[in-house]
Parts: sequence; structure tokens; C-alpha cells
Amino acid sequence: MPSDIEIAQAAKLQRIAAVAREKLGIAEEHLEPYGHYKAKVSLKYLDTLKGKKDGKLVLVTAISPTPAGEGKTTTTVGLGDALNHIGKKAVICLREPSLGPVFGMKGGAAGGGYAQVVPMEDINLHFTGDFGAIQLANNLLAAMIDNHINHGNELGIDVRRIQWKRVLDMNDRALRDIAIALGGPANGYPRQDGFDIVVASEVMAIFCLSTSLDDLKQRLGNIVFGYTRDQRPVKAKELQAHGAMTVLLKDALAPNLVQTLENNPAFIHGGPFANIAHGCNSVIATQSALKLADYVVTEAGFGADLGAEKFLDIKCRKSGLRPSAAVIVATIRAMKYHGGVDVKEVNKENLAALEKGLVNLERHVENVQKVYGIPCVVSFNRFNFDTRAEMDLVKARVSKLGVPFTMATHWADGGKGAAELAKIVVGLCEQPSKPAFVYEDSDTLWDKINKIAKKVYRASEVTADAKVRGQIKKLQEDGYGHYPVCVAKTQYSFSTDAALRAAPSNHVINVREVRLAAGAEFVVMICGDIMTMPGLPKIPSATKIDLVDGKVVGLF
Repeated sequence: MPSDIEIAQAAKLQRIAAVAREKLGIAEEHLEPYGHYKAKVSLKYLDTLKGKKDGKLVLVTAISPTPAGEGKTTTTVGLGDALNHIGKKAVICLREPSLGPVFGMKGGAAGGGYAQVVPMEDINLHFTGDFGAIQLANNLLAAMIDNHINHGNELGIDVRRIQWKRVLDMNDRALRDIAIALGGPANGYPRQDGFDIVVASEVMAIFCLSTSLDDLKQRLGNIVFGYTRDQRPVKAKELQAHGAMTVLLKDALAPNLVQTLENNPAFIHGGPFANIAHGCNSVIATQSALKLADYVVTEAGFGADLGAEKFLDIKCRKSGLRPSAAVIVATIRAMKYHGGVDVKEVNKENLAALEKGLVNLERHVENVQKVYGIPCVVSFNRFNFDTRAEMDLVKARVSKLGVPFTMATHWADGGKGAAELAKIVVGLCEQPSKPAFVYEDSDTLWDKINKIAKKVYRASEVTADAKVRGQIKKLQEDGYGHYPVCVAKTQYSFSTDAALRAAPSNHVINVREVRLAAGAEFVVMICGDIMTMPGLPKIPSATKIDLVDGKVVGLF
């Protein structure tokens, strides 16, 4: 079978204006085209949709990710195509890929096989420039902070308490901890600083949670970038930075419209990581899609413990969005990996390992059903090396959970390969759904992290040193206690130890750092060894990406 990029390059794309008009009823005058196959949809046009009835929102989530692969984005695309295939009007909403993982470990994040969004190369690379705009807005504030200090520091900013980092859309561990302004008085005041990846920037979170340009500007102004010596918080609006930051982001805030291989519409907009940020596409894109279609399929980053929890407790809590159904994605090979099999051996039949690893899936199903209160279906992406005995074992175990189950083949067959999944999802959307939050707004910040850790991760306790506990206490006292908590931790385990597979319980979650995101309106709690500036692996995906005879190769 051809590679993902070969399939994408052979696709017969429709002009995006035709997709918008024929599938969504959007006239060409409401589009800002970026070439023939991608466009931004006017915010003014989207404002006219606010009185329309919403369609059904379907959340695609997954088991704890493994090197063996699960195919969550592929399932999101395949399900969207499948819903259209069975006669429903459906749109998908995805995050934009970050160049960090594209050149690092993943090599691309636009789906796979015959369930992809296109133009694949554009989406995986610079796309419409949204991430560049976010990077510039973030770094404009950083430059204005150091400039203000250099010219007298009228606000009395304590250079030891500056919280704002510069960002770069690339994995570069050498920039995690640096010294800036060296070289004498003309270059400013030297201080310790560092870079995060763009997708960890608070500007990215604000971008994805804002509902309008006015909301965006207000949130940017409320960014707390540092403190004075007497620990008074200093905000971006005190530097008068938020207006120019909004200008840099004004075009980017309009959602991007592209298409699937089957020429169905897809919004791809915003892209915070789920292990170090809240992991959801923009509220504007999701809300707009719900006005334009009967079904909207979206995904939350990584597993149902990490991504789905933030989708509900941050994005849904803040926006009023409520999913009607959820799809939990898995593969037999990933289940065997959770059962202790080496990734090189997961294609071989191993019923004992499969049975052992299925506890990871069971934990996620329990969370989605009982903790989040969402009707769900389990969808396994099928491979040709999955044996009948393995499929029978999976079906028997899932049937005991009382949830529907399907083996989907959209990777190989496109939308028709997920038709059964689509029919199940339509049925689930007709059932009563009362999504629940893991904690209440009125809970303290410490209670919130404890409830997440114990109810979702099954930890026995949460720990933090005296300094971190003091920071949490001060944030509570300063009036930020009603904010949601955004947990930054490894995506590979329910615990903070990436090596603990399956479904560990009674482990300890240690909060090692706390960051206030006052503009995004949540508090980030960094747990374990997770980094907000990832590094490249020993052999980066970038070594395989090339331009050959005018064509991009190596994007998987």
C-alpha cells in the first residue's frame, strides 16, 4: 500500500470554495483563500450563525498512547467521512500540527491511509501561518518586558519573578534554560530565561479559548507575566502590549477550512499540546462547525485521562460545549504493548499480553462513562495481522463493559470502513447525555488537582514541596481559586512515570511547578518530568523529510 503522503498527493481535491458552498452553504465571499485548497472563514460571517441550532458534538479520545500507535486522528477523519457516507451532514474539527513533533517523532499529524485531511503537506508544515502569528505575539510581549526594564522599569518588575518565556515552534532542548541580554548595558539587563514550544504558550491557549476578537484582546491584556518585588502581579495591559498582540492575531483567529480525501469539510484551527496544555482545537472552530452541520466530530489530545479531562473541565466548562457521545480509539497491538510486549513484537499474536493490557482500555471506558458521564463506543483500528483469536478476546472483554464495540477499517477503506462506527455514534447521540465535570468551580486549587489525580488517574495522593504548596496557596488567596486546573504530565501512563503501562493505581502524583495562565483563565500544574520545551529524539523525523523532484517526501 502507498504511504500516507503518496495517498494524499494522489488525491483529487476540490476547490475549497466548492467544498464550502456545496457542503456547508458558505458563499465564496465569506472565504479568505490561501491558494485553491485552504481558506479562512470570515469571523463576520460566523457571527451571523449564532442564532442557529447546534448539531451533535462527538468527542474522539483514546487509550494511553503507545509507540505501537492508536490512530485517533485517523479515526476522527474516518468517522467524519463515514457519517457523510451514511447520509449525515458532518464536519470534523482538528488541531493544527506543530512543527516540533512533525520534525521530531511523528513526521505528520493529518490522519493516515485513506482517512486524511488534505492538502497534507501544507497542514503539517506552515499551513496558514497561525502558529507563526502566535509565536510573534508571544515574543512581542517578551521583548516589551525586557524593553520596559531597560528603559527604567517604571512598573517595578522584579527581574527574578518574570514568568513569561519566549517560544519557538520547534523541539530544541538547548533553549530550555538560557541567559539573555549579555554583552553590556546596551543589550539590557542580563537575566535567566528560557523557551517553551509554541503549543505550550499561554497565547496559544488564549487563542483557542477566545470567542471573538474583543474576547481575545481582553484575555491577552489579563496575562500575568511577572511580579513586582512586593509580589504584585503585573499584566500585559500595563505594558500596553495587548493591542499590538491582537493585531498580530486578528487574521489567524478566523478558522481554517480544508477537506478530507473524500472532499468533506474539515476545520483545522489552533493546536495546544495535551500533555503540557489543554489539547483542544479552537472554541471558535467547534462552535461554528456545530452551526453548520448536524454532527461535528472533534478530538481531544492523547488518552481519555489527559485530553478528554481537559476537553471537559477547561474547554467545555468555559464555552458551554457539551459532547453527546464519545469514541475511544485503540488497537490490538497497542493493547499488547500495555501488556508488556516489546514494540517490535506487537504484530505477533500474544493473547496473554493482550488480556493483560486490556485493563488500560477498561480504565478509560470507566472514566468516560462514570467520571465524565458520556455515552461511548470502543473502536479498534484493525490491522491485517490482527488474528481472529485476538479480535474475539477483545470483543468478549469489551462486551462485559456494557458499551458498543466495532473493528473499523477506515485507514484502508476510507469512510465506508467506519460506516458501522458512524451508525453506532448516531444511535449514541440520541441517548441522554449529561457530561459531568471532575470538580466544581468552587473547589480549591488543591482540591481540584486531588480530584483529578484520584478520580481520573487513580493516584493515592498528590504531593508538592513547601515552595509549590505556597504558590498554590497564594494563587488561591489572590482570587484565582475558581480557575480550572490544567495538568501537564506524561501522556504515556496514568501515572507520572512514562514506563508504567496498563492501568497503575495507588501511585503518587507530584506537582513540581505551578504556572498561572490568567488570560487563558486556568492554572497549570506541572507534574513529574514533563518538559514544556521538548527535545528531538536520537533520529528525528526531519532526517527522512526531503524534497525530491519537486515533491515533499518522508511525511509518513
